[in-house]
Amino acid sequence: MMSEIPLNPEQLVHAYSHGFFPMADSAYGPIHWYQPDPRAIIPLNQFHIPRSLRRFIRKSQFTICTDTAFNQTIRACAAPRSANNSETWINEEIIRAYTELHQLGFAHSVEAFLDEKLVGGIYGVSINAAFFGESMFSRPELGGTNASKVTLAYLVAHLRGRGYTLFDTQLNNPHIAQFGTTEIPNREYLHRLALAIRKTAVSWGSDFPAAPPIT
Repeated sequence: MMSEIPLNPEQLVHAYSHGFFPMADSAYGPIHWYQPDPRAIIPLNQFHIPRSLRRFIRKSQFTICTDTAFNQTIRACAAPRSANNSETWINEEIIRAYTELHQLGFAHSVEAFLDEKLVGGIYGVSINAAFFGESMFSRPELGGTNASKVTLAYLVAHLRGRGYTLFDTQLNNPHIAQFGTTEIPNREYLHRLALAIRKTAVSWGSDFPAAPPIT
């Protein structure tokens, strides 16, 4: 389904609450709405951190923050992945709309800094006890090797600590599969989503991170 009107926060919150999310065809292409079947999620109680990443986190010099560089994070996620791959589904309309969502407290980022430089991060949408992961990035050329993975680990620790019950990753891919991603039928996803949306007492909060990513 193609978006016929500019994205706005109310429209986005309604769509996410009913299992839809938008993606642009390209940097200048139209925006379409998706509700994949099956749907990819990471069960928060089954999140798996590979042993090599655990060692990396213990030794990491990254400073991990939340919501200090949302616009920089989403723009970094929109940037071409390589000189040979200029495709992106995050266009200027999406950046504008999600920045507005962030300003309203519905979208959040987790960032990794090294020597005060943003070297990795992840962002997504939070509605009550549901978190919808959108995209992540790393800048290994600035020392940010594994930075996206580290911010993902911190994000999951935060979601667990705050009482979230659903972490939606939308579509599965090899990069996130190593963390315990699973696919479930859309009918089951919508049931879990409805339960998470009803938990109005759960929120992002200001105690980041609520728990360390590893023990």
